[in-house]
Amino acid sequence: MLYKDFFTNITNLLHQVVEEEDENIIQAANIIKESIKNDGVLHVFGCGHSQMYAMELFYRAGGLVPVNAILSPPLSLAPSAPLSTFSERQEGLAKVILDGENVQQQDVMLIVSTSGRNAVPIEMAIEAKKKGLQIIALTSLSFSKEVESRYKNGEKLYQLADIVLDNHGEPGDAIMETPGLKSKFGSTSSIIGFTILQSIVVQVIENLAKDGVEPPIYVSSNLDKGDQINKRFIEKYRNRITCL
Repeated sequence: MLYKDFFTNITNLLHQVVEEEDENIIQAANIIKESIKNDGVLHVFGCGHSQMYAMELFYRAGGLVPVNAILSPPLSLAPSAPLSTFSERQEGLAKVILDGENVQQQDVMLIVSTSGRNAVPIEMAIEAKKKGLQIIALTSLSFSKEVESRYKNGEKLYQLADIVLDNHGEPGDAIMETPGLKSKFGSTSSIIGFTILQSIVVQVIENLAKDGVEPPIYVSSNLDKGDQINKRFIEKYRNRITCL
């Protein structure tokens, strides 16, 4: 059964990430830790399906509180997926989006783009750097290096980041094949990417605790104590985090 091969391939990719992205994960966790210690916020941005990464880290039970999900409607798959594809190629849009966020120098910007070729994520990195933020990119290096940039200066996302997290996905983001089909299928970027980001959250929390700082962690609102704990966090970060 082919689904079992997919599980095997995903497991192999996860082992590859642990071995090859170890240093990058540790570095990303360290800069996020330092940002939080200095009252900073982790901003997470992506286009189309990559908006899911912002949703995954934002307002998540067991996750970090100071996470701002940048969820621009033109870049969302709803109400129109083709509009999202069109929008992520438009130069100038990233600046408009970022100017609408409460961004401060001690913050960190995490940008997710598997191909790393489109104008909006590239420009978001450029604009965030202008504001003094450190940039973490989650991308597929093999994918990005195979395609041409759609940005005017020819740069790609990984070339602008302070830290690059490689999801080790194939060009096209599909890994499975079967006789009689020309197209590959079975995407890997979300499964691997979510795991990478959650592993960073885990490491940030451990690092904060080791430094004697109580990590700001959301508690499930379905626990009896959850609402009371989370209310305190929401009041503290409401002015820094758009969706609160």
